[in-house]
Amino acid sequence: MTDQDHKCLRVNQRGYAVITNPLLNRDDAFTLEERAKLGISGLIPPAVNTLEQQAKRAWGQIKIKDEPLEKFIGMAALQDRNEILYYKVLGENLSDLMPIVYTPTVGDACKSYSRTLRRGRGVWITPGDIGHIETILRSARTDSVQLIVVTDNEAILGIGDQGAGGMGIPVGKLALYTMAAGIHPANTLPVCLDVGTDDQSLLDDELYIGWRHARLRGEKFDALVAEFVTAVQKCFPKVVLQWEDFKKGIAFDILERYRRVLPSFNDDIQGTGAVALAGVIAACRATGQQFSEQRFVVYGSGAGGIGIAKQLRVALERAGVNGDALASAVAVLDSKGLLCANHKYADAFKEEFVWPVALAEAEGFTPGKEAIRLLEVVKTMKPTVLIGASGVTGAFTEEVVEAMAAYQKHPVIFPLSNPTSLSEATPADIVEWTNGNALIAAGSPTPPVSYGDTTITIGQGNNVYIFPAVGLASLVCKTREVSNAMFTVAGETLGSLVTAENLEAGALYPPLSRLREVTRKIAAAVIREAISSGLAQTQIADADIDAEIVKAMWTPEYPELDIVAPANL
Repeated sequence: MTDQDHKCLRVNQRGYAVITNPLLNRDDAFTLEERAKLGISGLIPPAVNTLEQQAKRAWGQIKIKDEPLEKFIGMAALQDRNEILYYKVLGENLSDLMPIVYTPTVGDACKSYSRTLRRGRGVWITPGDIGHIETILRSARTDSVQLIVVTDNEAILGIGDQGAGGMGIPVGKLALYTMAAGIHPANTLPVCLDVGTDDQSLLDDELYIGWRHARLRGEKFDALVAEFVTAVQKCFPKVVLQWEDFKKGIAFDILERYRRVLPSFNDDIQGTGAVALAGVIAACRATGQQFSEQRFVVYGSGAGGIGIAKQLRVALERAGVNGDALASAVAVLDSKGLLCANHKYADAFKEEFVWPVALAEAEGFTPGKEAIRLLEVVKTMKPTVLIGASGVTGAFTEEVVEAMAAYQKHPVIFPLSNPTSLSEATPADIVEWTNGNALIAAGSPTPPVSYGDTTITIGQGNNVYIFPAVGLASLVCKTREVSNAMFTVAGETLGSLVTAENLEAGALYPPLSRLREVTRKIAAAVIREAISSGLAQTQIADADIDAEIVKAMWTPEYPELDIVAPANL
């Protein structure tokens, strides 16, 4: 669908059915004539306001709330009442509201979901629905669904198994798709595969809203996912699907099993990798160094850490690095230390980043029974880039950071774990420990850091710069598969879009005020990659790509109403 498809809305509802439908309701912006025709005269205050006036009022109501979670609840209530107004307010105040509608506040919202829920959104599928998943999806929406975000709730942000509360993530991600990429909310569907929880405190909570059982695993879980994918294909044959916050091993298995079955991707793996790659490219631009010269330590070997390592290695290959130089350029550590073949690893997805013993020895290490810890890796390997995706608070100690700074003037240090309470280090500490010389990106919104007479802007490595653009591009060119190369191109393009002024201020990512512009440009590059690799099912002339993207992006404004006879007549 294009933006033009939503310029006029046919309405056959009347009375309360109109003002309780969030995609139709426009509160006191209904004209007097529309109110009379729709049977809602007297059901709303008499004044007729514009969308701009409504947005001013709604933002005033939100910003006076003191607590971030209260602001989240207020925005959720607005979304449940009037979605167009919600996106108008979100778009006009994106820098203020991004940390409210998504990380870090969405983590608190997921934790308290069963106690703060006002209205359910999307589709909830439990093991009790096996055999009937297609029926559930057909009852949820029409065939206009283009984009699905689905989670099983087990690895929510850095806070783990949240049971049914994990539904806050698909809802939040799809709101960002609409805001950044202009995917109309009527074309989106959040899905929660509520297969239980192993958090006993949730199971014991009398107010818990989810499926009150231990988490389903093994073959039965696989069968539920398989039935869900088949049902999605039947109900929504043109859909793009995003897997979200599945636990690391399961996340990799599902991605590889279904990425060629239907256009789908995992943002925790691929999106995180692309946004980290973009930050490094921007850092290289700031220092004048070549990307091919960088040496990386990735601390954390979950979905995010391995996803980052994969993207860095692909980008190094594209830059001409190969052989042992490629293998030794990226070191990955898990909770036990450097991934090295002198130890055995149960997780198959780590294997491609396990260094052979000979390689470790050539790099100056002495593999033995003892783990090779982060400080030793930094001192021995002398990396130029240190990236955290571990969820281990304070892992980048003063000693580790000072060791980084001892070998290069401008060490690149990204503590990307979120929420902030799980970050490997605070940007303020990194600035202090490197005498203001580090190039830093954080995983959560961070205020500027003062050092001497300088104020350093800390960019956020936010996946919102990546996944909406990739999703939009996939829909516009109808890609049959969402490839890793599409994410690499997305990361490379994002890194090129940071302005010289941003870099001078210390920011390695564009400001959120440019989000729609950045999304359009990344989407164009991704479409070109999909076409050149033969994955695009819709061939678009290069000169027409930008126009096709703009045509596909919806903007929040009230459509013209085509009021027809009521449905019951």
